[in-house]
Order: sequence, then structure tokens, then C-alpha cells
Amino acid sequence: MAETDHHRDLMFDLIKTLDHKYVNEPMVYVSGNLLIFYEPGNRRRHVAPDVFVVKGVPKRRRPNYLVWEERRPNAAIELTSSSTRKEDEEEKFELYQNVLRIPEYFLFDPFGDYLKPPMKGYRLRQGKYAPIRPVNGRLPSKELGLHLERSGTDLRLYDPSTGLWLPTPLEMIAQAELGRRQAEAENERLRREIDELSRRLPKQPGTNP
Repeated sequence: MAETDHHRDLMFDLIKTLDHKYVNEPMVYVSGNLLIFYEPGNRRRHVAPDVFVVKGVPKRRRPNYLVWEERRPNAAIELTSSSTRKEDEEEKFELYQNVLRIPEYFLFDPFGDYLKPPMKGYRLRQGKYAPIRPVNGRLPSKELGLHLERSGTDLRLYDPSTGLWLPTPLEMIAQAELGRRQAEAENERLRREIDELSRRLPKQPGTNP
């Protein structure tokens, strides 16, 4: 469960941002706070990453995720705090590394409660997690093709191919509203031009003045 309102909102934003990035890729599944079961027949063996991405499985809604029926996640992100420190830095670290074998694992401490630096990333190398080195203050993810970047208490996703952050849900809404207003303004401009042209055209014989 989310640690604070901000943790919850950030988790939601990251899931929706990634979901939007892969909206046209039917074989990429994005989720978070969903139970992942990893041992057949054992309902106690489960974990729920805050955010995770799986490539090579259908994009559809699931009540839970069964690793043995599908595939392991490609990347997991935990929004951590001092109260979840042991779970995120020890228990999940070992589970993601040794059992689930998730290629990339990222931790972000929004308020800097304990994690120094507040953002860390790990990549599997020869079966063990090795720290991911920052590039221009960002952590590159090979699995996602994105860079993770801290922006105050927020975690943003940077696309190196465009040089831009991926838009958050609120930014998507704002962009859509701007596009709607621009379209309305353009339609109004065209309507006025047509009306003006109509007034300037000579009247045909037999038409009303």
C-alpha cells in the first residue's frame, strides 16, 4: 500500500505515464500495486511492486499476475520511505534479484527520508544487482529505453530520443485541453474567413440582397 498521499499519487502518475507510452504496443503490460505470485500452488509467495513493466505479454486487465504462466517483469520501481526501508532494500532486493530475476530495479525516496542519494537503480549482471551509474543526473533504463530523473519530490521519466520528459496524466489533460482550444480557435478563424469571402462575392442575379 502507498506510504503517503504523495507516494500514492506518484505511483498512479508513473503507471499512467508508462501506460500512455506503450499505448500502441499490445505486448507490453504496465501495472503496479498488483499481487505477483511466483511459486505455483503457494498463495503466500507473492509481492506487489509499486510499478512494474513486462514486455512480451498481452496488454489486458488482470486480477493478479502469475509469473509461471506469463513472464517475469522487465523492470520494477519502488517508491520507498524509512518505514519500508527493510522491505525495499533487503527483502524485495533479494527477491527481485534471486527469485524473480527482474533485470532492473529502481528505488525512489521522494522525501529523502533515508535513501542517499534519493534515487538508486540496479541492473542484473552475472546474476547479481550492480548499481546503475547516473548519466547527467539521470538513471538510464535499458529495459524501458528511458531515463529516470528526480524533480524535487517527483520522479519523472525522460525520453533521450526526444530530449523531453514523458507527460504526466495532468500534463496530458492540459495538452488535450490546449489542443481543443486551438482547434476551436482555428475553426472560428476559418468560419470568419468564409463569412468575409461570402460578403465580398458579387451577388448572383435573382438572389435576395
